[in-house]
Amino acid sequence: MKKLVLSVLAVLSLFTIAGCKKSDAFVLGLDASFPPMGFTEANGEIVGYDIDLAKEVSKRLGLKFEARPISWEAKEMELSSGTIDCIWNGLTITQERKDAMAMSEPYLINDQVLVVRENSEIYSLSDAADCVVGCQSGSSAEDAINGNLDFSASLKKIVFYEDNLTALTDLEVGGVDAVVMDSIVAEYTITASKKALRVVAEPLENEAYGIGFKKDEAGEKLREQVWSTLKEMTEDGTVAAISTKWFGSDISVIGE
Repeated sequence: MKKLVLSVLAVLSLFTIAGCKKSDAFVLGLDASFPPMGFTEANGEIVGYDIDLAKEVSKRLGLKFEARPISWEAKEMELSSGTIDCIWNGLTITQERKDAMAMSEPYLINDQVLVVRENSEIYSLSDAADCVVGCQSGSSAEDAINGNLDFSASLKKIVFYEDNLTALTDLEVGGVDAVVMDSIVAEYTITASKKALRVVAEPLENEAYGIGFKKDEAGEKLREQVWSTLKEMTEDGTVAAISTKWFGSDISVIGE
């Protein structure tokens, strides 16, 4: 019995040393069709800005990195159930998410914007009156639409999609008149794909990206470890290099 007790204490001690992380894996939950933050290439590999940051963080923490695609609508459930260790995928910081998760500080600034076809007559939010507008279901774009009562009330209809890329494809063929989405994702996708689309200059909402962890002692400890590592990566130039790779310049706000 004594040996058993000592063995249990030894295991618990290892967990404590590891900061309450009960495995050597760091599982990142994401919508794997959200370029350039995290998306799936033709060969099946998941890549992106957030992926590069998380891989380097995992390496420095001595953890095995895993990117796990999830339904964006079920992200809170995936996190609370322990299926994933964090949500790191252009996750907008909101009060509701702060209440439900252990949120990090902001690491990028973003806007919610209207994307339209190049030949569209929509040049402002008011121009979208009586139009059909799409967005990803369960996203901050949906929150931005619902939060702007004048704008949402002016719309003819709101169409919901599983992901932004599907929404943009429908926009191209005329299924909707505009799509509300993250400016970072919109600008990158339009440039990379050379789609005949453009971003309306007037934003719907300003926001910041953060990383969401489970709201318990282990999650909060992991959040602090990850954020501390990101600050180290900022100081040694790693974050700037990753940002320049994906955006052409250092747009990170870590530590500011």
